[in-house]
Amino acid sequence: MNSLDRLNYDLPPELIAQQPLPNRSDAKLLVVDRKTAEITHSHIRDLPELLRAGDMLVTNDTRVLPARMFGHRINTGGRVEVLYLNSDETGMWQVLVKARGRLQPKEPLMLQDRQARDSIKLWLLEKEEAGGVWLAHPETEESTPEILQRLGRMPLPPYIRAGMENDEDRERYQTVFAKHLGSAAAPTAGLHFTPELLKKLAAAKIPRYSVTLHVGVDTFKPVTVENLDDHVMHSEWGRIEAETARDLNRGRIAGGRIVAVGTTSVRVLESSAENNHGHLQAWEDQTRLFIHPPYQFQAVDALITNFHLPRTSLLLLVSAFMGEDLTQMVYRTAIREGYRFYSYGDAMLIL
Repeated sequence: MNSLDRLNYDLPPELIAQQPLPNRSDAKLLVVDRKTAEITHSHIRDLPELLRAGDMLVTNDTRVLPARMFGHRINTGGRVEVLYLNSDETGMWQVLVKARGRLQPKEPLMLQDRQARDSIKLWLLEKEEAGGVWLAHPETEESTPEILQRLGRMPLPPYIRAGMENDEDRERYQTVFAKHLGSAAAPTAGLHFTPELLKKLAAAKIPRYSVTLHVGVDTFKPVTVENLDDHVMHSEWGRIEAETARDLNRGRIAGGRIVAVGTTSVRVLESSAENNHGHLQAWEDQTRLFIHPPYQFQAVDALITNFHLPRTSLLLLVSAFMGEDLTQMVYRTAIREGYRFYSYGDAMLIL
């Protein structure tokens, strides 16, 4: 049995969280000790007591783009859904497009505003080889951020109300430390934190540091290859600043633990420490780092993460961090105890 087969599980649909709790720090927290395999149950609000003075939280300060747009094919009238991924300095977009029938190069689409009024023509230019991504060009003088703010909706995963946002999702699908606009999805472990909890953590001498990783939608897609070496990770842009790297290195030498909040923070930290003997350094680049068993972590000592979809690179990362057998046991326990799963759900602390 390979790693993917071992990370399949059946989840009752009622355990898929459809909205966050009114007070996000009230979310349940499953705490697991990797050395003893002991599992205990707590809440996010208890983190100041669960961590030690000198531990260092590392959060992802990316901000989610309202990247989902709707419209129609000009030639046929058929409905389309467009997900903006990124753009270059020339204004060219990378997009994913859902439509009935085969899309054609040089085909025009009409994007509509949030009142379903025709607004901007988008030309599909060519299709990239990997992942069904199209290069496209909007026929407008508006900037990309202006277009997205006017036309876009939050790119909720399909398991949350079939991917359709409520008005409240514009803010509640953002972390309280969201800063740098660029993600196609939220770094969901960070959704549990509130300003009040951050103050309590600081008072407990548990500092927080920021890194940035702009999350791509391919992160959440199932891994379909049987040989994990054949899986191609799409790149995501990330950054850790020199001062942050220096402070984390010093804190670790002094006995503090680096506690990554979310798998996205892990990818930045491990990308920074890669080929540097676990020593963090300033880093800014695209990363294709694919973490799966038997990966040896260099920069992360503990992890706060949500419960992930089966057969995904996210679950493989978690499995690499605490071992495949313990991962299976933890997920069985979470299902039995009624933990809420996925983006708006509960979390675990892996020590």
